Order: sequence, then structure tokens, then C-alpha cells
Amino acid sequence: MAALWSPVERGPARHYAWGGGNDGWHLVQRAGLSVIAEHVPPGGRERRHRHALARQFFYILSGRACIELAGKDVALAAGQGLEVPPGLPHQFMNPYDEDVHFLVVSQPTTRGDRTDD
Repeated sequence: MAALWSPVERGPARHYAWGGGNDGWHLVQRAGLSVIAEHVPPGGRERRHRHALARQFFYILSGRACIELAGKDVALAAGQGLEVPPGLPHQFMNPYDEDVHFLVVSQPTTRGDRTDD
């Protein structure tokens, strides 16, 4: 229970790199809930994919991004978010000239629940 009252922050133990230059930090990593802080530099993107079970919410902290969701591009700026229901193909990308920092909240976790398109 003591961990419930301990602040969580980004740090080396929580860090992972993905997609050649993108960064993620696991802030909450449980079977029923995942919260990840991520950074994508200009030109960065993830592979188009879908999740069978996980519902995700992307929230932009700083910068801008675009999420392709089932064939439609949705532009997001700081202070905006987008919910991605299970089963819909999507791709996060940063086509802009500035870094983007954002949160990805997934319920349940996406571990083992991803299919690349």
C-alpha cells in the first residue's frame, strides 16, 4: 500500500526506446491499466496497428501530432486528446517540426494485444 502514496516520475528504470528515436516511460504498468509518457521527435511514427481488447486514450502534453484512425487523420495539439476504441486500426505520427510529448492510457494493458496492419 505504501506505493500508492509515492509519486511516480519518468526515470531510467521506467524508460524504453521504440521505433528508432521515440521514447516511452511506463508510469503505471498493471494488467488492467497502463499509463505511458511518450516522446516522438519530428518525423517519428509508430506502425499502423490495432488492439483486440485495449481501449486507448492519447493526450498531448506539448507539441502537435496526428493520429490516423481507421483511414481518417486527426490532428491534435497540446491540451487535446483522442480515444481509440478496441479493434480500430490506428497510427500515431509526428509530421510537424517540433517534438511531441503525450500520455497514452490503455485499459486493459496492450501487452500481447497488438496486431500490426
